[in-house]
Amino acid sequence: MTAELGHIALIVALGLSFLLAAIPMVGSYQNNLLWMRSSRSLATGVFVFVGLAYACLTISFMESDFSVAYVAQTSNSMLPWYYKFSAVWGGHEGSFLLWVLMLAGWTFTVACLSRSLPMVMVARVLSVLGFLCIGFLLFMLLTSNPFDRLLPDTPSEGRDLNPLLQDPAFVFHPPVLYMGYVGLSVNFAFAIAALLSGRLDSAWARWSRPWATAAWAFLTLGIALGSWWAYYELGWGGWWFWDPVENASFMPWLVSTALVHSLAVTEKRGVFKSWTILLAIFAFSLSLLGTFLVRSGVITSVHAFATDPERGVFILGFLGVVVGGSLMIYALKAPTMRAVATFGWMSREMFLLLNNMLLVVIMLTVLLGTLYPLIADAMGMGRISVGPPFFNAFFVPLVLALSFFLGIGSISQWKKSKGERLANFLWLPAVVAVVMGLLVAFMYGDAFHWKGWLCAAIGFWVVAVSLRDWWHKARAKRGSTVAQLFNMNASFYAMVCAHIGLGLTVIGGGLSSIYSVQSDVRLAPGETVNVGAYEFKFEGTEGVRGPNYIADRANVVVSRDGSEVATLGPEKRRYFSGGNMMTEAAVDSSIGRDLYMAMGEHLGEGAWAVRVYVKPFIMWIWLGCLLMGFGGFIAVADKRYRRLKVLRPETEALKPA
Repeated sequence: MTAELGHIALIVALGLSFLLAAIPMVGSYQNNLLWMRSSRSLATGVFVFVGLAYACLTISFMESDFSVAYVAQTSNSMLPWYYKFSAVWGGHEGSFLLWVLMLAGWTFTVACLSRSLPMVMVARVLSVLGFLCIGFLLFMLLTSNPFDRLLPDTPSEGRDLNPLLQDPAFVFHPPVLYMGYVGLSVNFAFAIAALLSGRLDSAWARWSRPWATAAWAFLTLGIALGSWWAYYELGWGGWWFWDPVENASFMPWLVSTALVHSLAVTEKRGVFKSWTILLAIFAFSLSLLGTFLVRSGVITSVHAFATDPERGVFILGFLGVVVGGSLMIYALKAPTMRAVATFGWMSREMFLLLNNMLLVVIMLTVLLGTLYPLIADAMGMGRISVGPPFFNAFFVPLVLALSFFLGIGSISQWKKSKGERLANFLWLPAVVAVVMGLLVAFMYGDAFHWKGWLCAAIGFWVVAVSLRDWWHKARAKRGSTVAQLFNMNASFYAMVCAHIGLGLTVIGGGLSSIYSVQSDVRLAPGETVNVGAYEFKFEGTEGVRGPNYIADRANVVVSRDGSEVATLGPEKRRYFSGGNMMTEAAVDSSIGRDLYMAMGEHLGEGAWAVRVYVKPFIMWIWLGCLLMGFGGFIAVADKRYRRLKVLRPETEALKPA
């Protein structure tokens, strides 16, 4: 009965979503306070029943109830309990239920944390979120029900979770990524509510900003976790391959990054209103596009969940309704939005606008490279491959330009900045960036490599500007400079943390790509291979047994200049269910480099094909991402967002600003 209870819970949640989409919205136009207040109770109900459905599916997995078709497809009785728990989102139906749970959770959170907002705004925001819940719940109940039974043909054993997904990172990666993906729906709802109200002012931007920042922080960490998982789990040593599904999560991140900064300008200066609304609409639309790509069957990827075109048609139709409807509302309401503030060419507003443009250009480049092969194939033009060379040719220079202007914009003043002041402030970070770039370029190359110098210099430029700005602001305050370093507001710490994180990611990504050393060799017991400054000695393999697999584990001793620095144990695993063979790479990480080894095929007589990498500074990529995500959560914790006051009585309708 557990599966049936979960199915009923989804139906009840759908009914409550219809009420949430209709009653508060009608109440907001009729100034009916009771109807508007019902939005919070209805949002709570949707969350409770979706949560109940998710709990029922989880119980089915933990009990290995293979009469449920989805459990039989993605689980196995030999799976460790923690992989049974994560197997709930290991396939299409369960991952979509997780998506809906996240959407219901964000809706419930908005209902709980919006007590200081006008009731009219809250009602409209929750109604829009209720409409989104309707679309996703209908999709799941009509095309992707996770509670379908296999009776009477219940199998005695399940097919097992994809071995690629039997990894600790997978326990965290999808939930964190979905928190960011789905969190963008909140800003979409705020944007539509603001358009319907005709009120797009500093107060609206201040209400929206923490939600955008929270979603951006989760999305940052989710993408970083996925990149790290791909790096050590897939066995090819890369951290980004421009896979269409990777791009599907990266495009909303680019637009949400622009949104976070645009909201700051709208809040503080009252400009970029129309642009900010468009960014909120497009950020969520891109997350829907990513959902379509993953679940429509139009692409093949290790990340893809479904191959049923009928599901893709439903999502594509819903995407059309959401995007088309929101843009129609925008077209009708946008002419009423006017910005009265002005700013000069050398101002923070201008540099933020420039960086917004660069982020959107990067997104459009990625979008073109992702969709063009699909469109060409659909039009009978043949299969066209768009790979890393295309993306890197555009992405790298644009990101370097973005980072350069970020350094200037972060210390510019609102309205107008004096060129002399900027020059006096920036000369020292510029010298530091040039020197550090040269140092790193010569340290990790036999000869000077200008690309390595440029990536390192731009990354250190962002870091140096951020640290100098921090020191400068501390010195400007009364008292001890050192003490004042820890007496700034949360928003400033968030900016410094996120910008330093970006600088470190640029350094790590650039240097690991340029100076990485690779060797694919055959190694027998006792043989060695030299890669970079390191010697890898293969001492043979031993058989090991896991909870649901057996493996050959290599023993490799790594030394440098005659001194042992690490021992690596890569594995070649064979899983009991299905006999799938998987590579488990071994990585020894430090702040300056990674030693990476993956096993290929057994070549007989104890010899194996192995792949060996030495990757400098690659850990800086994920360290930088962690700092960026941490910076986002610091921004959300700013006490200003806990002091929002209701600007109008609950019963008064919002009038155009």
